[in-house]
Amino acid sequence: MAHPPPKWVVDLNRGIPPKAKNAASIPDPPGYTSSKAVSGKQKSQAPARKGRTPEETQTLKVKKAWEIALGPAKQLPMQAIMGYMSGNSLQIFSIMMVFMLFKNPLQAIAQTNTAFAKFESAGTRGQMLGIKAVYVLMQFLLLGLGVYKVNSMGLLPTTRSDWLAWESERQPLERAYFAFGQ
Repeated sequence: MAHPPPKWVVDLNRGIPPKAKNAASIPDPPGYTSSKAVSGKQKSQAPARKGRTPEETQTLKVKKAWEIALGPAKQLPMQAIMGYMSGNSLQIFSIMMVFMLFKNPLQAIAQTNTAFAKFESAGTRGQMLGIKAVYVLMQFLLLGLGVYKVNSMGLLPTTRSDWLAWESERQPLERAYFAFGQ
């Protein structure tokens, strides 16, 4: 035995719209005064937005430039975790990760001036030098993470055994021979 459909399905199929609540019964949110609350007064227009002063504009540009400069620092923990999770073996994932750890910072360092060009003006030029220096430093930290990853994978020649091809055989000063017999 099939159950009858719910009332809302029947109403929807008949084309009966759902009953709307009276808009007047819904209270205004805190801090909002509606036009109906203004009694006897004419509706006041919202004040027009004032333009920013040049000092405010420069301050906003410097803040945004700092956000971009510190962006690579936010990538460091993520890249370190990804490096740890990819392991130290030579697999396609770990090789591609190391490639990206070198490619992205080098590319970003080469494009430092274009990254900050929209924030430079006559008033912010002095501050931009320090911001760019921090940006380049953060990129070098990412490069350092890439060098660490390559070293942990064993691809950097850091031990004496990596350079055996250029070592010469030692010549002993004395030789000891054991005697047979007795």
